[in-house]
Amino acid sequence: MKKLIALACMGLLFTASAPAFAGAQQEKMKNCNKDAKEKALKGDERKAFMKECLSKKAEAPAEKKADAALADKKSAQHEKMKNCNKEAKEKALKGDERKKFMGGCLKG
Repeated sequence: MKKLIALACMGLLFTASAPAFAGAQQEKMKNCNKDAKEKALKGDERKAFMKECLSKKAEAPAEKKADAALADKKSAQHEKMKNCNKEAKEKALKGDERKKFMGGCLKG
């Protein structure tokens, strides 16, 4: 009888915490889907991204700020690369001339 009561109490304990876990997991899924959509991932790339994203533990606010700063830096670098490529194309640069130009353009 004591075992039955103990099992019933354990069952109540797990069911009480289930909605909180489900809410956190749903929020995580929502955020990962949003990130995958922003990155325009499809097929196996999306599958791998979602697996990694969902397996991560919740980040602290400081880590989120650092990630945002890194994303901004990558975005700025991407924009710089885009502009340098456009300029190299306008100048019709090829081979070593293009490499030299791109190196200088991306540095400064």
